[in-house]
Amino acid sequence: MKVRDLALQGALAAAALIAAFVVWQREPSAGPGEVTVVDVPARALDSIRYEDDSRFVDVFRDASGRDRLWVRLGYKASGGANAGATDAGVATAAVGTDAGTGAAGGQPPVAVREEPPPPRELRANEVADKLFSRFAPMRAMRALGELDAKKLEEVGLATSPRKLTLTVGGKARVFALASPPGGWGTPYLRSEEDGRVYLLGPAMLPDLENANSRLVDRRLHTFDLGDFDAVTISAGGATRAFRATGKAPGPVVLAPEDAPERPDDFARNWHDRVWRMMPVDLLGRDEPLSGGEPQEAFRVDYLRAGRAVGHVMVAKGEGGFYARTEHTSGWARLHAGIDALAEEAARVTAPVSAASGK
Repeated sequence: MKVRDLALQGALAAAALIAAFVVWQREPSAGPGEVTVVDVPARALDSIRYEDDSRFVDVFRDASGRDRLWVRLGYKASGGANAGATDAGVATAAVGTDAGTGAAGGQPPVAVREEPPPPRELRANEVADKLFSRFAPMRAMRALGELDAKKLEEVGLATSPRKLTLTVGGKARVFALASPPGGWGTPYLRSEEDGRVYLLGPAMLPDLENANSRLVDRRLHTFDLGDFDAVTISAGGATRAFRATGKAPGPVVLAPEDAPERPDDFARNWHDRVWRMMPVDLLGRDEPLSGGEPQEAFRVDYLRAGRAVGHVMVAKGEGGFYARTEHTSGWARLHAGIDALAEEAARVTAPVSAASGK
Protein backbone atom coordinates (compact mmCIF):
# COMPACT_ATOMS: atom_id res chain seq x y z
CA MET A 1 0.00 0.00 0.00
CA LYS A 2 1.29 3.44 -0.93
CA VAL A 3 2.15 6.08 1.62
CA ARG A 4 -0.52 8.35 0.16
CA ASP A 5 -3.21 5.69 0.67
CA LEU A 6 -2.13 5.20 4.29
CA ALA A 7 -2.27 8.92 4.92
CA LEU A 8 -5.76 9.09 3.39
CA GLN A 9 -7.03 6.24 5.56
CA GLY A 10 -5.54 7.89 8.65
CA ALA A 11 -7.24 11.18 7.84
CA LEU A 12 -10.60 9.44 7.32
CA ALA A 13 -10.25 7.59 10.62
CA ALA A 14 -9.45 10.83 12.47
CA ALA A 15 -12.45 12.55 10.88
CA ALA A 16 -14.71 9.68 11.96
CA LEU A 17 -13.46 9.94 15.55
CA ILE A 18 -14.07 13.69 15.61
CA ALA A 19 -17.59 13.23 14.22
CA ALA A 20 -18.36 10.55 16.84
CA PHE A 21 -17.12 12.83 19.62
CA VAL A 22 -19.30 15.72 18.39
CA VAL A 23 -22.38 13.48 18.28
CA TRP A 24 -21.64 12.13 21.77
CA GLN A 25 -21.31 15.65 23.22
CA ARG A 26 -24.48 16.92 21.56
CA GLU A 27 -27.54 17.30 23.78
CA PRO A 28 -30.27 14.72 23.00
CA SER A 29 -32.73 15.97 20.42
CA ALA A 30 -36.34 16.56 21.25
CA GLY A 31 -38.89 13.89 20.39
CA PRO A 32 -41.81 14.44 18.01
CA GLY A 33 -44.03 17.25 19.30
CA GLU A 34 -41.80 18.03 22.31
CA VAL A 35 -41.02 21.61 23.29
CA THR A 36 -38.05 22.92 25.27
CA VAL A 37 -39.05 24.57 28.55
CA VAL A 38 -35.59 25.29 29.99
CA ASP A 39 -32.75 25.17 27.49
CA VAL A 40 -29.69 24.44 29.60
CA PRO A 41 -26.67 22.14 29.16
CA ALA A 42 -26.23 19.45 31.78
CA ARG A 43 -23.07 21.00 33.22
CA ALA A 44 -24.88 24.29 33.96
CA LEU A 45 -27.69 22.69 35.98
CA ASP A 46 -27.03 23.14 39.71
CA SER A 47 -30.03 21.49 41.35
CA ILE A 48 -33.58 20.20 41.00
CA ARG A 49 -36.16 20.66 43.75
CA TYR A 50 -39.56 19.01 44.03
CA GLU A 51 -41.91 20.02 46.84
CA ASP A 52 -45.49 19.62 47.94
CA ASP A 53 -47.40 20.82 51.01
CA SER A 54 -45.49 18.61 53.47
CA ARG A 55 -42.05 17.70 52.11
CA PHE A 56 -39.31 18.56 49.65
CA VAL A 57 -36.59 16.81 47.70
CA ASP A 58 -33.40 18.38 46.34
CA VAL A 59 -31.06 16.69 43.89
CA PHE A 60 -27.94 18.85 43.81
CA ARG A 61 -24.28 18.91 42.91
CA ASP A 62 -21.61 18.52 45.58
CA ALA A 63 -19.94 21.83 46.39
CA SER A 64 -16.51 20.20 46.30
CA GLY A 65 -17.07 18.22 43.09
CA ARG A 66 -19.81 18.96 40.56
CA ASP A 67 -19.67 15.43 39.17
CA ARG A 68 -21.10 14.08 42.45
CA LEU A 69 -24.81 14.35 43.19
CA TRP A 70 -26.57 14.34 46.56
CA VAL A 71 -30.20 13.98 47.55
CA ARG A 72 -31.63 16.14 50.32
CA LEU A 73 -34.89 14.89 51.91
CA GLY A 74 -36.83 17.19 54.20
CA TYR A 75 -40.20 17.98 55.71
CA LYS A 76 -42.02 21.26 56.08
CA ALA A 77 -43.55 22.56 59.29
CA SER A 78 -47.23 21.71 59.54
CA GLY A 79 -49.73 24.53 59.50
CA GLY A 80 -52.55 22.40 60.89
CA ALA A 81 -54.10 23.03 64.29
CA ASN A 82 -56.13 19.85 64.74
CA ALA A 83 -55.52 18.15 68.05
CA GLY A 84 -53.34 15.08 67.76
CA ALA A 85 -52.86 15.41 64.00
CA THR A 86 -49.54 14.62 62.41
CA ASP A 87 -48.16 15.86 59.16
CA ALA A 88 -44.96 14.41 57.74
CA GLY A 89 -43.55 13.74 61.16
CA VAL A 90 -44.78 17.01 62.67
CA ALA A 91 -47.08 16.41 65.61
CA THR A 92 -49.65 18.86 66.94
CA ALA A 93 -51.61 18.73 70.17
CA ALA A 94 -54.33 20.93 71.57
CA VAL A 95 -53.55 22.35 75.01
CA GLY A 96 -54.97 25.11 77.13
CA THR A 97 -53.40 28.48 77.69
CA ASP A 98 -52.66 27.47 81.27
CA ALA A 99 -51.50 24.17 82.74
CA GLY A 100 -54.41 21.84 83.40
CA THR A 101 -56.95 23.97 81.57
CA GLY A 102 -58.44 23.60 78.15
CA ALA A 103 -61.54 24.29 76.15
CA ALA A 104 -63.66 23.08 79.07
CA GLY A 105 -62.26 25.95 81.17
CA GLY A 106 -63.39 28.50 78.63
CA GLN A 107 -59.98 28.90 76.99
CA PRO A 108 -59.58 28.05 73.30
CA PRO A 109 -57.14 25.21 72.53
CA VAL A 110 -53.72 26.19 71.30
CA ALA A 111 -51.90 24.05 68.75
CA VAL A 112 -48.47 22.96 69.96
CA ARG A 113 -46.30 21.33 67.37
CA GLU A 114 -42.85 19.93 67.00
CA GLU A 115 -40.59 21.36 64.35
CA PRO A 116 -39.71 18.94 61.54
CA PRO A 117 -36.40 17.11 61.82
CA PRO A 118 -33.42 18.56 59.95
CA PRO A 119 -33.17 17.52 56.28
CA ARG A 120 -31.09 14.48 55.44
CA GLU A 121 -28.37 14.64 52.81
CA LEU A 122 -27.68 11.27 51.20
CA ARG A 123 -25.60 10.03 48.29
CA ALA A 124 -27.44 9.93 44.98
CA ASN A 125 -27.51 6.73 42.95
CA GLU A 126 -27.31 6.05 39.21
CA VAL A 127 -31.05 6.63 38.80
CA ALA A 128 -30.57 10.15 40.16
CA ASP A 129 -27.69 10.73 37.74
CA LYS A 130 -29.87 9.77 34.79
CA LEU A 131 -32.82 11.80 36.07
CA PHE A 132 -30.61 14.88 36.49
CA SER A 133 -29.51 14.72 32.86
CA ARG A 134 -33.13 14.44 31.67
CA PHE A 135 -33.81 17.92 33.05
CA ALA A 136 -30.98 19.47 31.03
CA PRO A 137 -32.56 20.61 28.85
CA MET A 138 -36.03 20.22 30.36
CA ARG A 139 -38.64 19.37 27.77
CA ALA A 140 -42.41 19.03 27.83
CA MET A 141 -44.79 17.07 25.66
CA ARG A 142 -46.79 20.12 24.66
CA ALA A 143 -46.97 23.89 25.18
CA LEU A 144 -50.42 25.24 26.12
CA GLY A 145 -49.53 28.93 26.34
CA GLU A 146 -51.06 31.21 28.95
CA LEU A 147 -54.33 30.02 30.50
CA ASP A 148 -56.99 32.23 32.05
CA ALA A 149 -57.84 32.10 35.75
CA LYS A 150 -60.83 29.79 35.24
CA LYS A 151 -58.79 27.26 33.29
CA LEU A 152 -55.95 27.40 35.82
CA GLU A 153 -58.50 26.61 38.52
CA GLU A 154 -59.89 23.70 36.50
CA VAL A 155 -56.51 22.03 36.02
CA GLY A 156 -55.44 22.66 39.63
CA LEU A 157 -52.64 25.13 38.98
CA ALA A 158 -54.28 28.09 40.73
CA THR A 159 -53.77 26.79 44.28
CA SER A 160 -51.40 23.83 43.90
CA PRO A 161 -48.73 23.54 46.66
CA ARG A 162 -46.55 21.41 44.40
CA LYS A 163 -43.57 23.09 42.78
CA LEU A 164 -40.61 22.17 40.62
CA THR A 165 -37.52 24.40 40.77
CA LEU A 166 -34.49 24.21 38.51
CA THR A 167 -31.45 26.23 39.57
CA VAL A 168 -29.16 27.15 36.70
CA GLY A 169 -26.04 29.19 37.33
CA GLY A 170 -27.41 30.26 40.71
CA LYS A 171 -30.74 31.45 39.23
CA ALA A 172 -33.93 29.61 40.23
CA ARG A 173 -36.59 28.80 37.62
CA VAL A 174 -39.80 27.96 39.51
CA PHE A 175 -42.78 26.07 38.11
CA ALA A 176 -46.13 25.18 39.65
CA LEU A 177 -47.24 21.56 39.26
CA ALA A 178 -50.69 20.02 39.14
CA SER A 179 -52.04 16.61 38.22
CA PRO A 180 -55.06 16.21 35.92
CA PRO A 181 -58.46 15.73 37.59
CA GLY A 182 -58.52 12.25 39.11
CA GLY A 183 -54.77 12.22 39.64
CA TRP A 184 -53.92 10.22 36.53
CA GLY A 185 -52.26 11.34 33.33
CA THR A 186 -49.73 13.93 32.30
CA PRO A 187 -49.02 16.63 34.91
CA TYR A 188 -49.39 20.33 34.14
CA LEU A 189 -46.45 22.69 34.54
CA ARG A 190 -46.73 26.48 34.81
CA SER A 191 -43.77 28.84 34.75
CA GLU A 192 -43.88 31.47 37.50
CA GLU A 193 -41.63 33.62 35.32
CA ASP A 194 -43.87 34.09 32.27
CA GLY A 195 -47.08 32.22 33.15
CA ARG A 196 -46.83 29.74 30.30
CA VAL A 197 -48.32 26.30 30.84
CA TYR A 198 -46.98 22.97 29.57
CA LEU A 199 -47.81 19.29 29.68
CA LEU A 200 -44.86 17.58 31.34
CA GLY A 201 -43.95 14.03 30.43
CA PRO A 202 -45.44 11.41 32.79
CA ALA A 203 -42.02 9.86 33.51
CA MET A 204 -40.37 13.01 34.88
CA LEU A 205 -41.84 13.22 38.39
CA PRO A 206 -42.29 9.69 39.88
CA ASP A 207 -38.61 9.38 40.83
CA LEU A 208 -38.72 12.74 42.62
CA GLU A 209 -42.01 11.90 44.34
CA ASN A 210 -40.46 8.64 45.63
CA ALA A 211 -36.92 9.90 46.08
CA ASN A 212 -36.20 8.03 49.31
CA SER A 213 -36.60 4.65 47.63
CA ARG A 214 -35.57 5.52 44.05
CA LEU A 215 -32.80 8.13 44.16
CA VAL A 216 -30.72 7.24 47.24
CA ASP A 217 -27.58 5.12 47.06
CA ARG A 218 -28.13 2.37 49.65
CA ARG A 219 -24.94 0.41 49.03
CA LEU A 220 -22.53 -0.21 51.88
CA HIS A 221 -19.62 -0.75 49.48
CA THR A 222 -18.80 0.05 45.87
CA PHE A 223 -16.36 -2.88 45.54
CA ASP A 224 -17.34 -6.54 45.28
CA LEU A 225 -16.22 -9.95 46.45
CA GLY A 226 -12.98 -10.75 44.71
CA ASP A 227 -11.77 -7.14 44.80
CA PHE A 228 -9.80 -7.81 47.99
CA ASP A 229 -7.29 -10.49 48.97
CA ALA A 230 -7.04 -9.92 52.72
CA VAL A 231 -9.41 -9.22 55.60
CA THR A 232 -8.68 -7.95 59.09
CA ILE A 233 -11.39 -8.45 61.72
CA SER A 234 -11.33 -6.57 65.03
CA ALA A 235 -13.58 -7.00 68.07
CA GLY A 236 -13.20 -6.44 71.81
CA GLY A 237 -9.60 -5.29 71.51
CA ALA A 238 -8.51 -8.38 69.55
CA THR A 239 -7.57 -8.42 65.85
CA ARG A 240 -7.10 -11.31 63.46
CA ALA A 241 -5.90 -11.24 59.86
CA PHE A 242 -7.09 -13.56 57.10
CA ARG A 243 -6.23 -14.22 53.49
CA ALA A 244 -9.25 -14.03 51.22
CA THR A 245 -9.83 -16.00 48.02
CA GLY A 246 -12.84 -16.36 45.78
CA LYS A 247 -15.29 -13.99 44.13
CA ALA A 248 -19.00 -13.35 43.71
CA PRO A 249 -21.52 -14.88 43.83
CA GLY A 250 -20.15 -17.36 46.36
CA PRO A 251 -18.68 -16.43 49.76
CA VAL A 252 -14.95 -15.82 49.89
CA VAL A 253 -12.76 -18.36 51.63
CA LEU A 254 -10.92 -17.00 54.66
CA ALA A 255 -7.73 -18.60 55.93
CA PRO A 256 -5.72 -17.28 58.90
CA GLU A 257 -2.66 -15.28 57.87
CA ASP A 258 -0.51 -17.46 60.12
CA ALA A 259 -1.99 -20.72 58.73
CA PRO A 260 -3.02 -20.04 55.11
CA GLU A 261 -3.26 -23.76 54.32
CA ARG A 262 -6.12 -24.19 56.88
CA PRO A 263 -9.31 -22.34 55.77
CA ASP A 264 -11.56 -21.26 58.62
CA ASP A 265 -15.16 -22.27 57.82
CA PHE A 266 -16.60 -20.48 60.82
CA ALA A 267 -14.92 -17.20 59.83
CA ARG A 268 -16.07 -17.68 56.22
CA ASN A 269 -19.71 -18.17 57.20
CA TRP A 270 -19.57 -15.27 59.67
CA HIS A 271 -18.10 -12.91 57.09
CA ASP A 272 -20.66 -13.98 54.48
CA ARG A 273 -23.43 -12.79 56.83
CA VAL A 274 -21.55 -9.55 57.46
CA TRP A 275 -21.19 -8.98 53.72
CA ARG A 276 -24.92 -9.47 53.19
CA MET A 277 -26.00 -6.95 55.84
CA MET A 278 -28.64 -4.55 54.54
CA PRO A 279 -29.40 -1.05 55.86
CA VAL A 280 -33.05 -0.43 56.70
CA ASP A 281 -32.57 3.30 57.27
CA LEU A 282 -29.85 5.72 56.24
CA LEU A 283 -28.91 8.73 58.35
CA GLY A 284 -27.78 11.82 56.53
CA ARG A 285 -24.36 13.37 56.15
CA ASP A 286 -23.16 14.66 59.55
CA GLU A 287 -26.44 13.55 61.18
CA PRO A 288 -25.85 12.51 64.81
CA LEU A 289 -27.46 9.47 66.37
CA SER A 290 -30.00 10.04 69.11
CA GLY A 291 -28.52 8.86 72.38
CA GLY A 292 -24.98 9.77 71.41
CA GLU A 293 -22.21 8.00 69.55
CA PRO A 294 -22.72 4.21 69.42
CA GLN A 295 -20.25 1.72 70.88
CA GLU A 296 -18.21 -0.25 68.36
CA ALA A 297 -19.01 -3.99 68.31
CA PHE A 298 -16.67 -5.12 65.53
CA ARG A 299 -14.86 -3.87 62.45
CA VAL A 300 -13.81 -5.49 59.17
CA ASP A 301 -11.06 -3.97 57.00
CA TYR A 302 -10.59 -5.04 53.37
CA LEU A 303 -7.20 -4.91 51.65
CA ARG A 304 -5.68 -5.73 48.30
CA ALA A 305 -1.91 -6.09 47.88
CA GLY A 306 -1.51 -4.54 51.32
CA ARG A 307 -3.50 -1.41 50.49
CA ALA A 308 -6.86 -0.48 51.99
CA VAL A 309 -9.92 -1.11 49.81
CA GLY A 310 -12.66 -0.36 52.32
CA HIS A 311 -14.08 -1.20 55.72
CA VAL A 312 -17.26 -1.67 57.71
CA MET A 313 -17.67 -0.75 61.36
CA VAL A 314 -20.70 -2.07 63.24
CA ALA A 315 -21.70 -0.37 66.49
CA LYS A 316 -24.54 -0.66 68.97
CA GLY A 317 -26.55 2.46 69.64
CA GLU A 318 -29.94 3.50 70.86
CA GLY A 319 -32.53 1.36 69.11
CA GLY A 320 -30.25 -1.25 67.58
CA PHE A 321 -27.08 -1.73 65.56
CA TYR A 322 -25.63 0.70 63.03
CA ALA A 323 -22.91 0.52 60.39
CA ARG A 324 -20.51 2.94 58.75
CA THR A 325 -18.33 2.15 55.75
CA GLU A 326 -15.93 3.87 53.39
CA HIS A 327 -18.93 4.67 51.17
CA THR A 328 -21.81 5.63 53.47
CA SER A 329 -22.34 9.33 54.15
CA GLY A 330 -23.37 8.63 57.75
CA TRP A 331 -24.65 5.89 60.03
CA ALA A 332 -26.92 3.20 58.55
CA ARG A 333 -29.39 1.40 60.80
CA LEU A 334 -29.20 -2.35 60.26
CA HIS A 335 -31.82 -5.07 60.27
CA ALA A 336 -32.57 -7.32 63.24
CA GLY A 337 -30.23 -10.18 64.09
CA ILE A 338 -26.95 -8.26 64.15
CA ASP A 339 -26.54 -8.98 67.88
CA ALA A 340 -25.62 -12.59 67.00
CA LEU A 341 -22.90 -11.37 64.63
CA ALA A 342 -21.55 -9.07 67.34
CA GLU A 343 -21.35 -11.95 69.82
CA GLU A 344 -19.68 -14.28 67.32
CA ALA A 345 -17.09 -11.64 66.35
CA ALA A 346 -15.18 -12.47 69.55
CA ARG A 347 -14.91 -16.09 68.42
CA VAL A 348 -13.73 -15.09 64.94
CA THR A 349 -10.96 -12.91 66.35
CA ALA A 350 -9.75 -15.52 68.82
CA PRO A 351 -6.28 -16.94 68.00
CA VAL A 352 -7.98 -20.17 66.97
CA SER A 353 -11.59 -20.05 65.77
CA ALA A 354 -13.73 -21.66 68.48
CA ALA A 355 -15.86 -23.33 65.86
CA SER A 356 -12.98 -24.81 63.91
CA GLY A 357 -12.26 -27.45 66.52
CA LYS A 358 -8.51 -26.96 66.07
